Amino acid sequence: MRKISLLLIAIMALTNSYSQEVYFLTGSNFTKYDFSSSQGSMSTSLESGTGTSYEMGYTRPLKNNRFSHTIGVNLNEYNAVAGSLANSYRWDTKYLGVNNSLGFTIPLTTNFKLLLNAGLNLSTIIYGKQEINGAIYDLKSQDEFSGLTFVPYTGIHLKYKLNDFGYLSFGYGLSRSLILFNTSQEKLTTSTNQILFGIHFNINKK
Repeated sequence: MRKISLLLIAIMALTNSYSQEVYFLTGSNFTKYDFSSSQGSMSTSLESGTGTSYEMGYTRPLKNNRFSHTIGVNLNEYNAVAGSLANSYRWDTKYLGVNNSLGFTIPLTTNFKLLLNAGLNLSTIIYGKQEINGAIYDLKSQDEFSGLTFVPYTGIHLKYKLNDFGYLSFGYGLSRSLILFNTSQEKLTTSTNQILFGIHFNINKK
């Protein structure tokens, strides 16, 4: 009986050697729109717009402690502008999403470690306005914006250990969105670069 108890304690110690954590990220999105229709691409080129990004979620270590699984909820703004002497355009959108990702941690020093991650974000538009020469249009009912949006992404984050209870992080992410079930002639994809700052709280100590 004592041997079994010691074995259980050893297993628990191994599985808890890396902490579970909850986190909050915020930062900026720099988004490039790629729009096409049956008439071809837009005559006025689209310029990258800026928006905000918020995310909160939960990370747990896998059997190999260098690897981790993260699930989170996020709110992203994907904006763009375009214009010429004759016409001006602006898109302002907000998407609510859920992401799943896998991460790989590389220890650098006692207080610093590098996290590489990749995953898929599933999101849907909750707010969208298009401005054309001063006129405002709702985007939520447009096929090229509505529906389920698939956003594969990759990222790299430098994490700094504050104490036994948490980390600060600075990261960069790259993603590309695609609405798979859009059957209209108008197609829209976005490419987004993210700059993110985060705070991470350990649920259980290392």
